[in-house]
Amino acid sequence: MKQFVTEQHHEQAVESLSELIRIPSVLDEGDSGEGHPFGKKVVAALDKVLEIAEGLGFKSFKDPEGYYGYAEVGSGDELFGILCHMDVVPAGDENNWKTKPFDPTVKDGFIIGRGSEDDKGPSMAAMYAVKALMDAGVEFKTRIRFIFGTDEENLWRCLEKYNEKEEGVTQGFAPDAVFPLIYAEKGLLQAYLTGPGTSEFSVHAGGAFNVVPDEAPYSGEKLAEVKDALNKHHFDFEDKGDGIVVLGKSIHAKDAAEGVNAISRLAIALSEVFDFAPIQFLGQLVQENATGEKVVGKTIDEQSGELTMNFANLEITPEHTKIGVDMRIPVSFKKEDLVEKMKETVEKYDLTYEEFDFLDSLYVPKDSELIQQLLGTYRDITGDMTEPLVSGGATFARTMNQCVAFGALFPDTSDLMHQANEKWELSSMYKTMEIYAEAIYRLCGK
Repeated sequence: MKQFVTEQHHEQAVESLSELIRIPSVLDEGDSGEGHPFGKKVVAALDKVLEIAEGLGFKSFKDPEGYYGYAEVGSGDELFGILCHMDVVPAGDENNWKTKPFDPTVKDGFIIGRGSEDDKGPSMAAMYAVKALMDAGVEFKTRIRFIFGTDEENLWRCLEKYNEKEEGVTQGFAPDAVFPLIYAEKGLLQAYLTGPGTSEFSVHAGGAFNVVPDEAPYSGEKLAEVKDALNKHHFDFEDKGDGIVVLGKSIHAKDAAEGVNAISRLAIALSEVFDFAPIQFLGQLVQENATGEKVVGKTIDEQSGELTMNFANLEITPEHTKIGVDMRIPVSFKKEDLVEKMKETVEKYDLTYEEFDFLDSLYVPKDSELIQQLLGTYRDITGDMTEPLVSGGATFARTMNQCVAFGALFPDTSDLMHQANEKWELSSMYKTMEIYAEAIYRLCGK
């Protein structure tokens, strides 16, 4: 194998990544307007990455509405897509950072800053991998297009707009996950179960759909009886005197069965104290089951494993009940069939189904040319024979034809995406560039 990537490419990639990290491209709906639907700072990151691409010899295009942009090189009828995003999650409490999150710092062999792993770093690794091929005189039999989204961390409105307006890709990958690659991503369904309220007690607990809640506060009626029920089940809680906080273990919703859902535990206790149909649904029917078996039946397939169901938030007031649920659906099952089963089940508990968001599944057969070439490249360079993966997570790969998530984190890389002190080891970045250059050469080179 030829070594395409040089030390100069390493240095330039880190320099460009630093420029992008300096732009705090966090969704700001309050700053949305014509040409910057997700805020001026998000579109500033899009402008910067297109400027970088132009400087490297790519032809670039920016959506006039500001939803997306792309940079392209090569020729031919086929289009190889590399699906990236320039938006990042908020830094959170900056006191938890050892460095300033939007002041890129290279230290002890790492580049530190928000976006270093997700997804500005991998995007630059892929772009400079292609630049290395260009510098080596490689001619491309297809067009290679970097597609830059701006709303990946939220509702994917950017690529929805892209798919409305632009040419679809023939095949490609998203550098926004882990190696060796992810060939199947479960369907993602988020919904609310709504019903009547009650004046007997109230609950406000939980948060984001995609997180198993690790706390569920309660300070309502019959507190002593609720405590007794929790103790009977040996459920942990903190006693605050005039209330309690039921404790769980937080984890991503795609791995819900590996967490401990504090809302479920509170609901079990409440269901033994109060006779209220919606809380009986959570506390007596579902209990701590996180596979949806009690709600939609056993749901598992050979390609992608078992369904996960996370009850992420709960609101009970005198006026209404609202339960947020996140489902990761195996690739061979149809959403509509599962929704019908769920509706039938929840109606018995005075609840109504209301869809919030849905992303269809991704499945590319392991014997496809795309996967064989990507996987073969990864194995040839690393010697790691790990089998390709299935994920309950979601990447941009599922928005396009014949795309998979390919890197950029290695199996032993610390996944600090969305966390304080996000950083990427430079040696891993350089190895990723080598893998991407060779893979793209095999798939797109003449």
